[in-house]
Amino acid sequence: MPENTGEHDCSCGKGLTRRGFLSTAGATTALVAVSGRINVNVAQAAASEITSEDMAKITLDINGRQQRLLVEPRWSLLFVLRDRLGLSGTKVGCERGECGACTVLIDGRPRYACMTLAVEATGRKITTIEGLMNGEQLGQTQQAFLEEDAYQCGYCTPGQIMAAEGLLRINPDPTSEQIATGMSGNLCRCGAYPHIINAVNSAGAKKRN
Repeated sequence: MPENTGEHDCSCGKGLTRRGFLSTAGATTALVAVSGRINVNVAQAAASEITSEDMAKITLDINGRQQRLLVEPRWSLLFVLRDRLGLSGTKVGCERGECGACTVLIDGRPRYACMTLAVEATGRKITTIEGLMNGEQLGQTQQAFLEEDAYQCGYCTPGQIMAAEGLLRINPDPTSEQIATGMSGNLCRCGAYPHIINAVNSAGAKKRN
């Protein structure tokens, strides 16, 4: 990279003068203005094509409620939950199945919403962090995370809770090793893992009682 001397090279490295550059820019702007209608028409045609051919009608069972939606087949469940249904408790993290921030339950088992297409979830029972609550009352796993201080920044917490909930539905009395294995797909960048294990143990005790 050339040294920054604080001066601008007006020739742009190809013998183009400042006046020539401005003239070219003006002509390009005029061309864009003239061709703008064509571009708009193309965009409208593309949008129309997506609406008529690529959109799919689906029904999702989310937190016990039937949600009828028109979606693009490429849309992830994460996108639909947050941007189409306003269920923002499910967090956007890495969006490539590595961090677990977007974990939800599908048929009772933890799944990454970012790696699940919305159309894949049709006919299956989806539970998000909002679905663990009873009105304004926290669910048992949510309450255990609160009591055990199993979070710091809190961003990964919804995914951690959903992973814990899924684990406890399968095994309500897991060992510490089973908890570590069951929660291994969810990263906590703050390093609150000892508190998370305590919270899962506490939640399991609440469910058993």
